[in-house]
Amino acid sequence: MGSHRRQAPSGFDRGACVAVSVLSAAAAALGAVPATAAPAAPSAPAAPSDDTRAEVNRLYTAAEKATEAYNKADERADELRGQVRRTQDGIARQQERINDMRESLGSLAGAQYRSGGIDPSVALLFSEDPDDYLDKAAVLDRISAHQVGRLEDLQGAMRDLAQERAEAAGKLAELEQSRKAVAAHKRTVEKKLAKARRLLNSLPDAERDAYGRASRSGRAGLPDFGSAVPASGRAAAAVAAARSALGRPYIWGANGPSGFDCSGLTQWSYAQAGVAIPRTSQGQRYAGRQVPLSQAQPGDLVTYRSDASHVGMYMGNGQVIHAPYPGAPVRYDPVGMIPGATVTRV
Repeated sequence: MGSHRRQAPSGFDRGACVAVSVLSAAAAALGAVPATAAPAAPSAPAAPSDDTRAEVNRLYTAAEKATEAYNKADERADELRGQVRRTQDGIARQQERINDMRESLGSLAGAQYRSGGIDPSVALLFSEDPDDYLDKAAVLDRISAHQVGRLEDLQGAMRDLAQERAEAAGKLAELEQSRKAVAAHKRTVEKKLAKARRLLNSLPDAERDAYGRASRSGRAGLPDFGSAVPASGRAAAAVAAARSALGRPYIWGANGPSGFDCSGLTQWSYAQAGVAIPRTSQGQRYAGRQVPLSQAQPGDLVTYRSDASHVGMYMGNGQVIHAPYPGAPVRYDPVGMIPGATVTRV
């Protein structure tokens, strides 16, 4: 495969997946000093605009982490909805079975009563509590073993129903907690992104424009991906899907096709290849076999940071494609944009 040489971050801060690079080139262009100028004075404290850019970078990083937490909570909510639906279907079927058993027992008791062949205490058959009847069944000398067996079946069915109802109640409570978590994470993301936008808008026009240019620098042409080939046909299909998303906007919480967050892009790309992978970058880290970065092939997933809060797809020759952060479209960047990449082969 191609070399994984460390390239300039080109729009990414080395310590944060959603932070853009320090605008050294832009700053130099704006404030270049002639060669004949007097020696520079001792360096002064960072200008407010530098602090503003650093804070925007920090907010973008925090927002992406909150976005992945939102994705995880939302995925859990979807899973719980399915579990609740299946449990409720089981409850309905079990209730129908109990109703049929009661009807059968009632018909049997009625026939016996009309023939005079059953003690009046058979009325207990219609009790809402089969346990109560079974406790007294031993004294009913006219109750057949067959009837007792049917009552025991009813008793077991009612116990199963009670357990299923308790499980459903627990899942509904967990679902409500998950919904609240989704809402809380959503508020967190929106607040951080709104603050980042306000800070960016506070920058002078030239610096704000330079910030935007830095986040897109070097992305006009197609990078050289070398001669590396995908590890499988499904990886090749996922690579093709990811390439088709190039230039689409970052939208937090989105998994395509019109916009993506980081894990949404990789999940969508593999879905186009017929492969289901987890929704979150944390889950995607363990969606396959771990391989060294030096052995990465196109289609491998590359997660970043110890908490795997960002993910991209390896494309070859030290390049990944990813959805970086709000305001920056799906694009290519060096795989070394953030130290400590982990590679997963799906």
